[in-house]
Amino acid sequence: MSNTKMILKKDIKEKRELVNIEVDRFLPRKDEYPKQIHKAIRHTLFAGGKRIRPYLLINTYLLFEDDIKKTLLIAGAIEMLHSYTLIHDDLPEIDNDDYRRGKRSCHVVFGSDIALLAGDALLTSAFEAITYADINDKLKLKIIKELAIEAGNKGLIAGQMVDILSEGKKINKETLEYIHYNKTARMINLPIRFGCYLADASEEHQKRLEKFGHKIGLAFQITDDILDIEGDQQTLGKTIGKDKKAKKATFPSVYGLEESYKMAEKLIEDAKALLKPYGEKAKLFCMLCDFILTRQF
Repeated sequence: MSNTKMILKKDIKEKRELVNIEVDRFLPRKDEYPKQIHKAIRHTLFAGGKRIRPYLLINTYLLFEDDIKKTLLIAGAIEMLHSYTLIHDDLPEIDNDDYRRGKRSCHVVFGSDIALLAGDALLTSAFEAITYADINDKLKLKIIKELAIEAGNKGLIAGQMVDILSEGKKINKETLEYIHYNKTARMINLPIRFGCYLADASEEHQKRLEKFGHKIGLAFQITDDILDIEGDQQTLGKTIGKDKKAKKATFPSVYGLEESYKMAEKLIEDAKALLKPYGEKAKLFCMLCDFILTRQF
């Protein structure tokens, strides 16, 4: 492993642990009544994962400020919401995947009924957690509102809906982008925006980082699509080849593998260019861009 990758891996691990501690304190213990739901909630949430979305929030904040304490619970809320989407995506009625983060999916261990409730609980807990964050009420309301919009039927769920409707069909490039902009890019961009809000960054910085988030969000999805073809299940932690089997709308299925690689490379190149004004403070972000492009998990 290169020195750059080691530095990034160490930083991700350190910040992941800080977020995990905050979320662990917030959620009910796994043995709290009714035990089964709390065990199911924690099964996927603490199964592993890189915590990329919390990492984006914290590191965006660090472009402008130093003390990350007030970011941790909101970063944790983003991860709770993300884990809800994973639990629901894995259900037999949607993507029907038996593995997540290298472990059996929530519905495989606890049943679809409890997995559905665990996802619902994580979704609502994400909004509750924000109310306890150490920020002013006006900003809390703004963050709650935007989280609801991005995760709702005009954002994440809209993308998921069109994804389901597009299975087995030949779709155009506009539909493909609609799906993955809403399903992935917007939820990559959201923590970046929240990091700006928490740091009280100027509108100019917000617009620049919004462009950055959009580019890495799409690049992340393209590499995810590629990994479903070329990845290793043990390394990736989820089933390989399920997109092709389900005839999902993916970048390789529309553009081909070679063109998809080129698209991801260009998006990452453009994303890194947007970080130049931040100099050394954006060093870890640049490393993360390279990781997104070359990741194997």
